[in-house]
Amino acid sequence: MTEYGRGPGSHPWHPGDPHYGDQGYGGQQAPQQQSQQPPYGQQQGYGWDPSQGAGGPYAGHPGQGYGHGEVTGQHGLPEQHGQQAADPYAGHADPYGTTATGYPPHQREDREQQQYQEQQAPAHGEPWPTDPGEERISLFSDAPADDALLPAPAPQEPSRRGRDRRGKKKKNKRRSGTACLLVSVVLLGAVGGVGYLGYEFYQSRFGPAPDYSGDGSGEIQVEIPKDSSLTQMGKVLLDAGVVKSVGAFTEAAGKSPRGKAIQAGVYTLRKEMSGEAVVRMMTDPKTFNALTIPEGMRAADVYAAIDKKLELAPGTTKETARSQAKNLGLPAWATADPRVKDPLEGFLFPSQYSAAKGGKPEDVLRQMVARAGQNYAEQGVEAKAGELGLQSPLQLVTVASLVQAEGKYKHDFDKVARVVYNRLKPDNKETFGLLDFDSTVNYARSQSTLNTGSVNELRKFKDPYNTYSIKGLPPGPIGNPGLEALKSAMNPAQGPWYYFVSVNENETLFAVTNEEQNKNRQRYEQEKKKAGQ
Repeated sequence: MTEYGRGPGSHPWHPGDPHYGDQGYGGQQAPQQQSQQPPYGQQQGYGWDPSQGAGGPYAGHPGQGYGHGEVTGQHGLPEQHGQQAADPYAGHADPYGTTATGYPPHQREDREQQQYQEQQAPAHGEPWPTDPGEERISLFSDAPADDALLPAPAPQEPSRRGRDRRGKKKKNKRRSGTACLLVSVVLLGAVGGVGYLGYEFYQSRFGPAPDYSGDGSGEIQVEIPKDSSLTQMGKVLLDAGVVKSVGAFTEAAGKSPRGKAIQAGVYTLRKEMSGEAVVRMMTDPKTFNALTIPEGMRAADVYAAIDKKLELAPGTTKETARSQAKNLGLPAWATADPRVKDPLEGFLFPSQYSAAKGGKPEDVLRQMVARAGQNYAEQGVEAKAGELGLQSPLQLVTVASLVQAEGKYKHDFDKVARVVYNRLKPDNKETFGLLDFDSTVNYARSQSTLNTGSVNELRKFKDPYNTYSIKGLPPGPIGNPGLEALKSAMNPAQGPWYYFVSVNENETLFAVTNEEQNKNRQRYEQEKKKAGQ
């Protein structure tokens, strides 16, 4: 393509020139050029038509052609001297005071540019070629522009075309197709990501909670701690694999009329249950009938409670425990001492259990033993027993049962545990290695009373569980301790105490010597009188 707006002379053509548009003398139309022009590059001069003769509009005038003063002929050869070319404008008055050519000197170059443009005009009916200075926008910017295929023009002052009204050069507005495509992909990805996050946010705030369908499968025991909220219960169920989300349980409990009546305890449930199925099983009396085992309850009392709850004949659960003790999941160290009266003592963990009418006593016992084993493992009783100088984990559970029975209140458990360990010391000069606990006598006699008799009489009572007659710990636990008593047995307080007595609900007095203990006992008697006992 030819680059328009640039003349062949040494000076640029300026369309903004005040003389641009003059077409002759005083606004008269200039003579028309021939309709057919020779192609560019074959012309012999600028601004004249070779078909008009040997002369041109500038013939005979030095400096107006390319002969340096000579007039050229039709083929660019010098004319014969004395032959004068016809001037189409000769004889006309020059209102501008110009030379014989009829053009003022300051318009010659403009006239040359006008003639050159007319020569380049397309035939009638054909469109003008696109101005290369116009804006191009291509999605495939890697393809070269048309004018990039032409040889670079000689450096000249840039045309005013391509400039804005203020004379500033317009910026090239080409876009990269690849860049546009990349931006589109990024925008689409961003919109999609925002949409997904919005959906997730909506689902988490307003949508239904993720939930399983159906009643689940298998069997699993789950313990709900005391004073648990519905959300805390849901967390326990989620960790056990019973429900798919906490919300699935809490939403189902909120819709159920008995949802708020769910109690703490041990439940036999299934894996991957719907929230509705879990709530139904935990509240339906046909599938759940809570049996509460308090802390410190002896095994014999637990058996009687199970019989009553399952509506069995008295002694049924006790016989089951005796005959199936090895099949209920006891740890290997549970029978470390052959003198143990009941191998399940200390392993019927205090909690709430499912025990509905028609159930089997062994199923209830198995729940209790499993819960005890889990808690003992979590607390690390095996490792802690060695640190405390005990012979087996069973002895640690035995200490916990003594703390539970002797320590009337939980806030005293840590000090009571220290009294136990101090009395077990072989260099003990206060009790000489004897525990002297009435609770052990009551266990040995299967009774529960404060009047156990005189010390002399108690020392005559021979039984492996009577700590008035044997040194050290009894063969096994004397009850089923709770978690708080177990923790105190594992981490006793530091102190020199050998004695203690609870004078009221809020106060337990500890003593180092027997003399101090006698004074404390006098205080105890006074408190009993005040209470009317």
